[in-house]
Amino acid sequence: QSQAVESGGGLVEAGGSLRLSCSYSGLTIENYAMGWFRQAPGKEREGVSCINTVGKPYYPDSVTGRFTVSRDDAKNTQYLQMNSLKPEDTAMYYCATGQVAACTQSWANLARYNAWGQGTQVTVSS
Repeated sequence: QSQAVESGGGLVEAGGSLRLSCSYSGLTIENYAMGWFRQAPGKEREGVSCINTVGKPYYPDSVTGRFTVSRDDAKNTQYLQMNSLKPEDTAMYYCATGQVAACTQSWANLARYNAWGQGTQVTVSS
């Protein structure tokens, strides 16, 4: 059974940085796009990034220029480097495996992902 485990969350001051990791077991990620999502209390889960199998990233405007997604297929792991964090970045962050190799136009659609992790909490204080 496929499983994803996130790590690296924590409490940081505004303007600080965190690096999240997501390790997968039970599957080989090299053939799939990978996603990061977040969910703040009372809000819907939203897409933070997608990275396709050749390493091209996709981001929403809210994190562009601050977040960088990467992947290490040899380690079956993806990463999310988050810089210049803002209080509005506070959320539970989740990783997931895409169902295809590409990040399509609808990459932020949760239904296009499998193997969700349990999440790691990111809290940014003002």
